[in-house]
Amino acid sequence: MNSSNEYRKEQDSLGEIAVPKHAYYGAQTQRAVNNYQISGLRLPRSIIKAQGVIKASAAKTNMELGLLPKSTGEAIIQAAEEVIQGNWDDQFVVDVYQAGAGTSQNMNINEVIAHRASELLDGTLESHRVHPNDHVNMMQSTNDTFHAAIHLAAAEMLHERLLPSLLQLQKELERKSIELMPIMKSGRTHLHDAVPMRLGQEFAGYSETIKSTYKQIEDTTDALYEIGLGGKAIGTRMNLPPDYIPKIIKEVCNRTNLPFREPANMFQFMQNTNAPIRTMLALKELSIHLIKITSDLRLLASGPRTGLAEISLPSVQPGSTIMPGKVNPAILEMTHMVCCQVIGYETTVATAGIAGQLEINVMMPVIAHTLMESLELLSNALPTLVTKCINGIEGNEEICNHFMQESLALVTALSPIMGYDRAAQIGKEADEKNVKIKEILQEKDLLTPEIVKALNPKGMV
Repeated sequence: MNSSNEYRKEQDSLGEIAVPKHAYYGAQTQRAVNNYQISGLRLPRSIIKAQGVIKASAAKTNMELGLLPKSTGEAIIQAAEEVIQGNWDDQFVVDVYQAGAGTSQNMNINEVIAHRASELLDGTLESHRVHPNDHVNMMQSTNDTFHAAIHLAAAEMLHERLLPSLLQLQKELERKSIELMPIMKSGRTHLHDAVPMRLGQEFAGYSETIKSTYKQIEDTTDALYEIGLGGKAIGTRMNLPPDYIPKIIKEVCNRTNLPFREPANMFQFMQNTNAPIRTMLALKELSIHLIKITSDLRLLASGPRTGLAEISLPSVQPGSTIMPGKVNPAILEMTHMVCCQVIGYETTVATAGIAGQLEINVMMPVIAHTLMESLELLSNALPTLVTKCINGIEGNEEICNHFMQESLALVTALSPIMGYDRAAQIGKEADEKNVKIKEILQEKDLLTPEIVKALNPKGMV
């Protein structure tokens, strides 16, 4: 039996329900808590912050249009701004896996803001002077506001964290490519000897890969700037004053300093989750490239005595509980794991995107969670990769030169002089005798000045 000292009664369209006495949420949130004990996961504060921005912007717009009393509107704005600042994060208690479209999450924030605004006006959160639906949710629906909140949160995370972190990685790889450019080494294809190259050229390839991926992610961000506030339930803008949409979007832009705009077609926005799908595809591609780069670096640093050891990585922690002194490529391994998770998350968002039906996609809560978790993981992993690994990479010139001189692919330089077949025979003989190409040429009295010049690795790059 619930103690009356610990709970209060709240009411919604289904009747009364007991809510913790000091909770700022209300009946509909409590029903969601009771219904969805699923994962223990909550939507991230980036989504809650975005919802707060929307609620404050709506309240200001409704005040300007004469729809909301000034005192009520100002209290809602103050409460929403407290939510934006994170003052009430512990009051957002609905599981990620909840009722479709984010209705429970929308009511969670409506109820928290309504109770806090009532408290600001009357000194008690139980006065109910501010109503979660009539006042806080005025001129809104879950369907337009929660969808828009995903766009706000993702755009802000990309703008403030992921893109700057990605640019930092690209610049550091570019700097490292210049630093390592003097070191000659053997290239490899199919993990076998290939023609010579510069170690810096390898890193220049990594840098350009990240640069092009940065541009792609930056381009996808533009789709996130479309927000369908005012679309209401299905895009018809029912009961909406004509000036509502431009005013609320202007206020959102003022609060975020980002260029949000009305969708070209409101019904298309309501029906689909295009921008999150495209963003996740770009994050998946970034993850694929990061796995390639980090796998390369692990291979190039393998050893230190029994691997390639062409580069050295900074030591960040002991690598074994049984082998003393062992140091592993831990930061690269961490990055690889993050990317594996993001690639899996992309499948979740794609599958959720398929679930759109008629005028809405009800899978938005899992899309919100998965997209923001992906952005958070990558935004945290990239600076760690730069500062604890890429910054400290050093090239091992002696080992690189040794492998290059031993490479059988040096015979490639002989093809224009003596033909492919004869050059291949010399390479095969060098391999069988386990000697260098030059030794076979010298043995056959073929080491002419022209061939000596051709075999100079610097001339091959």
